[in-house]
Amino acid sequence: MSGQFEEIKEWMEKADHDLGSAKVIYLHLPEYFDTIAFHCQQAVEKYLKAVLIYYHIDFLRSHDLIYLLELLSAKIEVDDSKFKKAFSLNNFGVQIRYPNKIVKLSKEEIEAAIEISEEFRRFAVKIIGMESSKFDAT
Repeated sequence: MSGQFEEIKEWMEKADHDLGSAKVIYLHLPEYFDTIAFHCQQAVEKYLKAVLIYYHIDFLRSHDLIYLLELLSAKIEVDDSKFKKAFSLNNFGVQIRYPNKIVKLSKEEIEAAIEISEEFRRFAVKIIGMESSKFDAT
C-alpha cells in the first residue's frame, strides 16, 4: 500500500496545487477567468484520478471528467449531481486554453467552479481516508 499511497499523495498534491492556483489567481487577477476555470478542471481531474488509483481502477490518459466518473461509478455509487458538476467543468480542460476558444464566465460561474473543485477535493479525501493534515484543508 505504501507505493499506492505515495502515488495517491502525489496526485492529491498536484490537485491541491491546481486548486490553490485557481484561488490565488481569483483573488489577485479575477479577470483571468479562463486560467481559473482551467485550474479548477485540472484539480477535479487529479482528485478523481487519485480516487481511481485508490480503487485500483485503470484509466486512459484523458481530461474527460465524465469518463473518469463513469469508471469510478463501476466501483461505487456516484450521484447525478457529481456528473452535472463535472460536466460544467469538462470543457475547461482543453478548449478554454486556446485563443480561438473565447469563453466568457461570470464571477458567479468562476466561484461555482472553485466550489465544485473544493467539493471534489472533500469527496476524494473522504474516500481515500487520508489522515495527514496535508489533506485536511486547502
